[in-house]
Parts: sequence; C-alpha cells; structure tokens
Amino acid sequence: MAINSIGQDSSVYGDYTTTTQTEDKTSLSNDDFMTLLLVELQNQDPTDPTDTETILTQTSQLASLESSDNTNTALSDLSTSLAASSDFGAISAIGKTADLGSNAISYTKGEDATFDLYFPSDVASGDIEILDSNGNTLKTISADSGDAGVYTYTWDGKDTAGNEVDEGIYYVTASYTDAAGEDLTTRLGTYPIESIKFDNGSTYAKVASGYVALEDIAEIY
Repeated sequence: MAINSIGQDSSVYGDYTTTTQTEDKTSLSNDDFMTLLLVELQNQDPTDPTDTETILTQTSQLASLESSDNTNTALSDLSTSLAASSDFGAISAIGKTADLGSNAISYTKGEDATFDLYFPSDVASGDIEILDSNGNTLKTISADSGDAGVYTYTWDGKDTAGNEVDEGIYYVTASYTDAAGEDLTTRLGTYPIESIKFDNGSTYAKVASGYVALEDIAEIY
C-alpha cells in the first residue's frame, strides 16, 4: 500500500486506483459527543442506569461544546472580515505620499551611493545637498530639470574638495525652483505610493524603485 498524499492511502486494483480519505479524529466535535452520549444511554445497565445528574452534566457539557464551536466560527469569520478590511485600507493608500521617517543613506568606501529623490513639482533648477550628522553640507549635486517625479542620483562619496569621506550615514535634502519660480524643498525618504502588494501575509507599498513593508512606513498623507 502506497501513500500518495497526506491523510490519504491508495490501493491499486487492475488499471484503477482508489483513494480513501482518512478522517481526523484527534479531537471530538459536538456531533461526536452526542453520539457517545446516545451510545452510553443505549448500553447502560438496566439494573443500574446512569444517574440523572450525570446525564444532565453531560448534556450541559454538550451545550457548552456547541456554544464554543459557534464562538470559534464567529471569531474566525470576524478575523477574515478584519483582514479583508485591512487590505482594502492599504489599497486606498495608492496615490498618497509615504514618509519612510528618515532621509539617511549609507556610504561604503570605494562604492558609489545611489538614491532616489522625489520632486512633488516640476523642477526648473535646484541643488541636492549631502549633509553630515551635524547638518554640514559636504557636497552639492545639481538637480535634473524636468517634470515632477522620482529621479535617481549617484554620489561618489567625495566632498566638495574632492576628498573621500568616511564610511557612515549621511543625509540628503534638496532645494529647487519650480516652473512658476517658487522656491521649494524636498528630501530623501518621501515618495508617492504607486501600488500595493500582498505577499505571504505581509503588505508592501511600491515606492520609488522598490517595495517597502507597510509597517516600515512612518506616515502616509
């Protein structure tokens, strides 16, 4: 006899294969409990019948078991409903702006640091500033002129004098002028949410050039 799947056993007769499903009896349902109670009553000793109090106790246990099953079913349905509501809530975030809570980038010696920067308005001209932890500007990069959107930039890890900075965490902000001549600012870490993805029970938002777990987003507005 060969096992062809979990919980099923298969026997071969001629050119046919029959499969029988094995019931899970590791726990008792309220129907099983009722069956046991009826069998007990049918097979009791007529000269020494089951005590009335015992029967009432068992009947009460049956009622409690059924009530518990109904409660578990209701809670399961509620959990499913709440999960669906949460998914729809996440979908409603598409088109809004996600703030990741930080404008930091990590620099490793000998490697360029690539980052995405979002400009909410059209860019006529502007500068991107690389700052140290004290807020000092180490390097200024010219911003690309063009339509509002996400742009990708690369920093070679050097300051304005051409010296390579130490490995560590640095910060990115930008000051720019839009097509109407208005002076605006932006920073790394704020991006429009383009789509929502559900994967293995987790929810991810598509921002810039990648996906971010919804719980890692500090604010949506």
